[in-house]
Amino acid sequence: MKNQTIVIIGANSEIAKALSLQVIAGAKNNDNTQLIVISRELEFYQQESFLQLPSACLNTINVNSYEESEINLAVKKIDLIAMFEITQIYICHGLLHNEQLQPEKRLEDFSPEAFTKILTVNTITPMLWLKNLTPILSDKGDCKIVVFTARVGSISDNRLGGWYSYRSSKAAMNMLLTSTAVELARRAKNIKLISFHPGTTDSPLSKPFQKNVPKGKLFTSQFVAKQLLNIVEHTQLDGKASYLDWEGKSIPW
Repeated sequence: MKNQTIVIIGANSEIAKALSLQVIAGAKNNDNTQLIVISRELEFYQQESFLQLPSACLNTINVNSYEESEINLAVKKIDLIAMFEITQIYICHGLLHNEQLQPEKRLEDFSPEAFTKILTVNTITPMLWLKNLTPILSDKGDCKIVVFTARVGSISDNRLGGWYSYRSSKAAMNMLLTSTAVELARRAKNIKLISFHPGTTDSPLSKPFQKNVPKGKLFTSQFVAKQLLNIVEHTQLDGKASYLDWEGKSIPW
């Protein structure tokens, strides 16, 4: 395994935590893989199993918010502490519901306030990370950037309707990734963008909707993390954005 730095952003999600554990476990030794995790909440990474790791293996960056000023500062820290070439970046932000909002079941449920909140988390924040990360990645080693989206962001695959804000935020993210890939094919050919659908994962995001999930289609975060790491390893740089599910299969835009 080559020397590499892997970055996980929004590292307090269930899949992000599983990714971090598998990245650490998958390193042949503690000297050739550096993991940088970024989150507003880093309690998970204060466990004894992490604290016992050599300092070169795991670095944490705490952010107070995901305003662009905080993102810019975090990227400067990444650039400063990255020991090796950054080969993989995972942007794990996602919001479907919280105590104040739920996915819309009908047109009358649409709320501009809820839509703005979901669009900020699912679309604008990942885009700000891409904007600020690109300058420190351009003209360096190959780097694959994964942005968590969802199959419901596929316009051509939408047969159920509803979930107006969530669907739209993911569809918008897909369009932004496609446009970014076109630009990077000219100015940063070493970067590959992947829009990733993890499937329905057993997490707080999916908890209210799990009763409708077919048998065998509710995945553990550990399973999804393993699938994703394998997909990233075998995805080639081609100057395009890929829209892939947990099996590595392409999803129609």
